[in-house]
Amino acid sequence: MSELVSLTRQGEIGVITINNPPVNALSPGVPEGLVASIDAAEKDPEIKAIVVIGGGRTFIAGADIREFGKIVAGERPRLSLNPSLNRIEDCTKPVVMAIHGTAFGGGLETAMAGHYRVAVASAQVGQPEVKLGIIPGAGGTQRLPRLAGVGKAVDMCAFGEPIDAKAALAAGIIDKIIDGDLLTGAVEFAKNVAGKLAFKTRERNEKLQDAAGNTAIFALAREQARKTRRGQLAPLAAIDAVEAATRLSFDDGINREAEIFRVCLYSTQSKSLIHAFFGERTVAKIPDIPKETKLYDIKRAAIIGAGTMGGGIAMNYANAGIPVIIKETEQAALDRGMATIRKNYENSVKKGRFSQAVMDQRMALITPQLTYDGFDQADIIVEAVFEGMALKKQIFAEIDKIAKPTCILASNTSTLDIDEIASATQRPHMVIGHHFFSPANVMKLLEIVRGKATSKEVIATSMNLAKTLKKVGVLAGNCRGFIGNRMIHCYGREAVFLVEEGAAPEQVDGAIYEFGLAMGPLAMGDLAGLDVGWRIRKEFKHLEKPGVRTAKMADALAELGRYGQKTGKGWYLYDANRNPKPDPEVTALIEKVSKENGIQRHAISHEEIIERTIYALVNEGARILEEGIALRAVDIDIVYLNGYGFPAWRGGPMFYADTVGLPHVLAKIEEFEKKHGSDLWAPAPLLKKLAEAGKTFESWDKEKEAAAGA
Repeated sequence: MSELVSLTRQGEIGVITINNPPVNALSPGVPEGLVASIDAAEKDPEIKAIVVIGGGRTFIAGADIREFGKIVAGERPRLSLNPSLNRIEDCTKPVVMAIHGTAFGGGLETAMAGHYRVAVASAQVGQPEVKLGIIPGAGGTQRLPRLAGVGKAVDMCAFGEPIDAKAALAAGIIDKIIDGDLLTGAVEFAKNVAGKLAFKTRERNEKLQDAAGNTAIFALAREQARKTRRGQLAPLAAIDAVEAATRLSFDDGINREAEIFRVCLYSTQSKSLIHAFFGERTVAKIPDIPKETKLYDIKRAAIIGAGTMGGGIAMNYANAGIPVIIKETEQAALDRGMATIRKNYENSVKKGRFSQAVMDQRMALITPQLTYDGFDQADIIVEAVFEGMALKKQIFAEIDKIAKPTCILASNTSTLDIDEIASATQRPHMVIGHHFFSPANVMKLLEIVRGKATSKEVIATSMNLAKTLKKVGVLAGNCRGFIGNRMIHCYGREAVFLVEEGAAPEQVDGAIYEFGLAMGPLAMGDLAGLDVGWRIRKEFKHLEKPGVRTAKMADALAELGRYGQKTGKGWYLYDANRNPKPDPEVTALIEKVSKENGIQRHAISHEEIIERTIYALVNEGARILEEGIALRAVDIDIVYLNGYGFPAWRGGPMFYADTVGLPHVLAKIEEFEKKHGSDLWAPAPLLKKLAEAGKTFESWDKEKEAAAGA
């Protein structure tokens, strides 16, 4: 036995408790402790049956994910959990797994090695390994179909979504839901099965038999995986492993699962997804903000602007149970905004995401009005009007006179100078950027922009508020476009250049979609509204450097009133359902603009589209790191994964560059510099330094972290 696992007795029932806080992960010592406890309980003649339960807030939430990185790095060998699970299953006394909290991944695999499983109603079980680019590696793909049937096992292993205790009971994964105290109920259950024949999960084959039905299940699952998990290897690998359970003996199936697991674990996709997993936790750490920093209490919110962004932001606060005022200048605009909010909630009710009662509660938390009444009681005021500095400064001057001294004043600006906005107030220390992404009620990212005077308390409160609103908060410094939009400008610029030089819009978007992004840059422009970028470019026209090439086509479209989906015309022509198709008028306009600007059109390769757009992101990202606008390379990656649809299985633009190799990326950028000029393509000094030293952005992050901790 170990300190992590203990054995006690309640009468004739042995109780094995796992104590590895905070989530009882299967770290080294836990499997060994379980086996030792099973051995001891089996040898004890007083014990007739065994209960295995998690101490603290959960059963076993899964494996220790940090161990995967150590295995891949060669720091430790891969140790199989299977011998430990077989030992549990081979116990001659009934073993009852008692589940509360979560039994995910290795936790569910451990539970399935028991002879029985009971759970509280609030418990969840699942095999979410595919979200880390791997598959269950300790019999999950072999035992789960034997308990739940092939269809349910495929669904859980290939798509990774957990199920609740009620669904687990219906599927046959658990045997009973315990009302009241779990341990008491589990001990009673164990007493009832003591002395009875215990069935080993690995010997239960009755749910594997329907060969014709299984063929259809696997075909449908593969089709669904290719469609909804586009480009990902692990979902298809998980299906292969479950299929092995139906075609091979248990032992051979375990060997096949191990082979597939190893291929997935050492894949770039797995490394990328694990990078993203830890990245979401890393971005919450701000080196110069102590953990004990005082937080402001956010109990009431107010928003200025009921447009697409303002309405979506209001929904976030209402969803979190925070009352919110939403203000407009005209009744018609206010009515439109509230109608959109109501429609969004109604769609969620129709899709079964929550009940009508929940919708009514959330709508009741939103107060629409045309005045500043009640703004003096708000703990945070969010400005969400269109992107114009003069208007934003006017609004901040107005709310500065109304808001209480402890009220945070936040701007939803996507590009503008937070310090200049703050200068319109007498309290620049209370001003911060809260850049939500559209649609704000859906997108996970909240870019939190600190000004030079923004207080640590306001930053800490904003980071905490992001969690309350179920957002991923990433801190950014103050510059034009901050992290995300400063980089996306370079990406979009190259997309338009490629069109002007010879590529069709659908060719550019198709290449980026195939690369894994949710949509291409031109389609994204149509969705966001081409007038938005046009307005921003006009706002910053005075900063343009004479003689440097600028993208002409986007402005040419906007000048014709082709704003994208909202007008039915942009880069594409849209039908009533907003389905795009190429527009001959756009083709003609591209040729006209190219000719007027002396651009010789030619064939553009798929490879060039990817390299010019993605490496433009990377190069600008490196500059952002050098300037301290982003704290770490992983912060940039998390911005792009959660705000711009960059595929998590590529890890984000900076991690993707690491996987390609920074020397290769640098060589390509130097090639583009020779062809397109240093004003657009001069390599970032940090990129050059890291590439020449054989380092990566990830290693740069680690070096910075080590230096900060020294």
